Amino acid sequence: MLYNNLLYFLVVIFVFATNTPAAKPALSPFWTLAILVAIGWGFARIAFRLFARSAPGAASYFSVEKRLSLLAVLVFMGVVYLLDLKYYLAPLSMGGLLPVLTDVAGLCCFLLLLILMWRAARHRYQQIFQRVYTPWAFVRANIKVNLPIVLPWLMISLLFDALRALPFPALARVLRSPWGEVVLFALFLVFLMFAFPPLVRTLWGCRPLPPGPLRERLLAFCRSQGFSSEIYSWPLFEGQVLTAGIMGIIPRLRYLLITPALLETLNEEELDSVLAHEIGHVKHRHLILYIVLFLGFSLLAGALSRPLPHLILSSDTFYRLLPQLPFAPENVLGILATAPLLVLMLVYFRFVFGYFIRNFERQADAYVFRALGTGWPLIRSFEKIALLGGGNRDEKNWHHFGIGERIDFLSRCERDRSLVSHHDRKLRLSLAGYGLAIALAVFLLHRVDADRLSAGYETRYAEAVLLQKVRQEPDNSLWLMYLGDFLQSRKMEAKAIDAYEQALALTPMSAEINNNLAWLLVTAQDKGLRNPERALTLARTAALLKERGYILDTLATAYWANGLVEEAVAAQRKAIQLDPDNRSYYLAQLDKFRAQRWGE
Repeated sequence: MLYNNLLYFLVVIFVFATNTPAAKPALSPFWTLAILVAIGWGFARIAFRLFARSAPGAASYFSVEKRLSLLAVLVFMGVVYLLDLKYYLAPLSMGGLLPVLTDVAGLCCFLLLLILMWRAARHRYQQIFQRVYTPWAFVRANIKVNLPIVLPWLMISLLFDALRALPFPALARVLRSPWGEVVLFALFLVFLMFAFPPLVRTLWGCRPLPPGPLRERLLAFCRSQGFSSEIYSWPLFEGQVLTAGIMGIIPRLRYLLITPALLETLNEEELDSVLAHEIGHVKHRHLILYIVLFLGFSLLAGALSRPLPHLILSSDTFYRLLPQLPFAPENVLGILATAPLLVLMLVYFRFVFGYFIRNFERQADAYVFRALGTGWPLIRSFEKIALLGGGNRDEKNWHHFGIGERIDFLSRCERDRSLVSHHDRKLRLSLAGYGLAIALAVFLLHRVDADRLSAGYETRYAEAVLLQKVRQEPDNSLWLMYLGDFLQSRKMEAKAIDAYEQALALTPMSAEINNNLAWLLVTAQDKGLRNPERALTLARTAALLKERGYILDTLATAYWANGLVEEAVAAQRKAIQLDPDNRSYYLAQLDKFRAQRWGE
């Protein structure tokens, strides 16, 4: 369950953190709130119905919880992308001073969906695990179980943002530089080593194993393996789940967790074999390797995220897609840039991380041969867990081999011990290949000239942004005028004239639109687009509506284009009187009117 929830929370944090708040939400706050309430109500009804119809038994309960958790992730993604959730939560960042506060608020929105699911699950849970909870107590218990999944990200993000907010420019520069990632990772390691294990132990309600023969015998076995750890009773799902775990890198802050059900089910030799498995994780440094695998993804995602937006901006498909979608171009760009990273994360954790986790578990299983000299006690333990756990013996998932597969591996190793060293060698080679692949991918991605990829596409993107504004507000001539101005500045004169004509049709008495179109019709580099007669009519209209120096300059140029030099000189002199700051430009224009003919 916890491994699946890890994936769900990773997706949620990633989707929200990489989303760019819209400049303007698609819906009004009233309709956004109304839809959110409807979504919450609908999700709660689905959850109540699924749990009510589920078969009695833990396996069915966890299956429904898994399906609803996946649905919650999909609903959350829809709310982020379609209802502009981050737009409404962005003010919580205190003007960008602490952006993590906005991300935490987004995570809380996802948590609200999970709370609705847990409230619906309470009745079925009580039936299965024979424990009575109030609704809030049950929700609180589930939050405490899942909080450790997001705790490292939450604490480090808060600390990082707090450091950046301090009034120390030198520190802020370091944190924003590539060294900032190193600092963040160092803080992450410190937190995992010193603060994380005690916090998780407290949140999960673990209690030291009571003094007595059982505790002393387990501690003695640990000492015989050159291993030290505190041993705690783990009340996971009322302690009725048959499982154990290990957490903590530093020996003094290392905790061996065993559920009461497992202690009651296994005999002494079988308990030793389970302890041997957990000790195997420590001896093979799996806890450290988990961190390395997370670091590998961070390096890969960071290297890929740099050229991705530039690659999208250079794609014709992107510009063909924009008119078909009701979203702002910057949001489409954000979604398209995020989607490959999201796919990378799912593939990485599902297949790469999952491959190593499964094989780490197998390597830890094989440690029983070093600790006990035989794998039969662990095989018997697995047989009991499969029988009493109510699950399918051959059922497997992305992070663990099935119990049947684990038993089969141990049985084969019992007959041929060389398989143990063969598996160790396989993992060493896999880790070496993984490290080489990550290093090569990061190196090649950093070699990509991102700016060169999108060179020349800035104009196309800016045009797409303005066209989107025109589509969103078709009755607003201002956007059409801005589009015309932009196109004219980029020498896209035919398109600029078309934009101005559309703007003029909407607002014929706009001095700015009349003036800008008139100027283009007398100064266009493409002489086939010039129309001095119409330009003069437009320029006269603009001058009647607003007497400004630059408008009279356009009028003077239009007079000159039509052969009316005296009128051009008079208009230009008036422009000088109204706008003396640009006197030198206007005088140069006067000289041109007197010395040259238009079109020469």
